[in-house]
Amino acid sequence: MAGGRHVLIAADKFKGSLSAAQVAEHVARGLRRAVPGLCTEALPVADGGEGTVDAAVAAGFERREAEVTGPLGTPVRAAYALRGTDAVLEMAQASGLRHLPEGVFAPLEATTRGTGELLRAALDAGARRIVLGVGGSATTDGGAGMLAALGARLLDADGAPVGPGGGPLAGLASADLSALDGRLADAEVVLAGDVDNPLLGPAGAAAVYGPQKGASPGEVEALEAALGCWVRVLAEALGERAAAAARAPGAGAAGGVGYAALVALGAVFRPGIEVLMETLRFAEALDRADFVITGEGALDEQTLRGKAPAGVARAARGRGLDVVAVCGRLLLDPRALAGAGVLRAYALTDLEPDPAVCMAQAGPLLERTAERVARDWLV
Repeated sequence: MAGGRHVLIAADKFKGSLSAAQVAEHVARGLRRAVPGLCTEALPVADGGEGTVDAAVAAGFERREAEVTGPLGTPVRAAYALRGTDAVLEMAQASGLRHLPEGVFAPLEATTRGTGELLRAALDAGARRIVLGVGGSATTDGGAGMLAALGARLLDADGAPVGPGGGPLAGLASADLSALDGRLADAEVVLAGDVDNPLLGPAGAAAVYGPQKGASPGEVEALEAALGCWVRVLAEALGERAAAAARAPGAGAAGGVGYAALVALGAVFRPGIEVLMETLRFAEALDRADFVITGEGALDEQTLRGKAPAGVARAARGRGLDVVAVCGRLLLDPRALAGAGVLRAYALTDLEPDPAVCMAQAGPLLERTAERVARDWLV
């Protein structure tokens, strides 16, 4: 009987409307309205960007907070998640666009110092395996601010510390990483993201993501040159591996934080959804499930490039489980969905074509959508 089934709801957030936990709550409510007594399990997921800490907390991690330096140098409160010696950090919490005033960007000055301070807070709390989710950052400083917060000395030709942000790296003359926090040597750092860009060049951090952070064409050029200087100076300090790391997949993530993590923290870059599914013990949840619902705000071409729903569907289909998706907007055809392992997708815009109304009424619309899912698949 349908009431005896076990449905796993593993969706990402609907950005601007609902957190991943809220998505699961509304889906479960709609399913049970159609099938009273249905057994549902919520496991909110994320791909390393915004919402990653919330997903970890929903899976049983403890929420912790620290006061750190925001991207503009002012203090901000940043959350991270801790379970035993495992920590999940979300770069956007410390150095994200969310901390900039509306309509204000600082492409040359925004710093990742707060991300380094958040890493240090996790180490202070006993973390020895740190998942650093990248995405939603306001910065293009190559991770220089992060390393400075962890003990690196980055100096200009006069022996003074270089200023914050990517722009001042053009004046960097020397880098001394000998005083980096010693606990990092015994810690495992996993860089979790959904982009594999190198640090430099036409596919690099400045060229691809600089404009999204408010950089003009001239500022993109300046950032590219500054990041090139950053690589040269680190190569002088650390050897050829620093130059090689700039070309590695993921080095360009989050304005180059990926590069600093790879070259100085011994980090390993992995697709964010894979890391988060392991950390949140997704395989154990799949063992209990016989039907899976995933989703996110928009199912589009980006979804197929390592976003959370694609990862969930791939893992579930690998177990022979049926997977359907819910979303705000659907921009993939049935063939693309099938290729991703999704049998069918249900969009809120099927019920309400006005996007603004969809955003405002996402919860109730999602419940109605979940009722449709239940009638189609669970009755």
